[in-house]
Amino acid sequence: MRHVLYIILILLTVVAVGIGIAGRQGRLSRKPPIEVFPDMDRQLKLRPAQPNDFFPNGLSSQLPPRGTVARSEPLQTVTGPVYAFEDAPVNTGRVTGTTNFVETNPLPVTGQLLQRGRERFNIYCAPCHGALGDGNGINKKLGVMSAVANLQDKRIVEMADGEIFNTITFGKGLMGAHGPLVPVADRWAVVAYLRALQLSQLGSVDDLLPDQQAAFKK
Repeated sequence: MRHVLYIILILLTVVAVGIGIAGRQGRLSRKPPIEVFPDMDRQLKLRPAQPNDFFPNGLSSQLPPRGTVARSEPLQTVTGPVYAFEDAPVNTGRVTGTTNFVETNPLPVTGQLLQRGRERFNIYCAPCHGALGDGNGINKKLGVMSAVANLQDKRIVEMADGEIFNTITFGKGLMGAHGPLVPVADRWAVVAYLRALQLSQLGSVDDLLPDQQAAFKK
């Protein structure tokens, strides 16, 4: 029994000492707080506009290298260059000043763009939607996701390019937003490659130009 009393007295003493050192919450004090890890409060760092011996001129704030200007590179669209800050279809997927989606891809559809779109599609889209975009990706086969959109469906085939871009950017349903992961140009590249995938599965000889049809029939 004595041992129990001793233990209780020791615990009460520890609690009393702790309260005496730390004080009760809610009280104001001019004394500095206890610093258990002082390096978290006082870190070695450069403070702006303050003297510092790290640089030869003794200043912490340095000017940019001579001849350099911080600015973004514009995207080359079918209507001309567009910067990232502009309210333009290439950045929003919508007709400027409206809520309507643009019908066609604003980037020139080239072999290089399609190749880039294929690479990005296989990284970000194929695990769920499948290499053909038919909704039979590895995640569905493994049972990770049971409901995956078939990108070959008529509903998606008939979507405006801007709406697909918007879905990639902000996500929809179980699909997360890829805007923070995939740059604007790469999102349009994925849209262009998806159209090529759809055409490869749903297209016919009648979709070819007359000279191409003749070459195909040979």
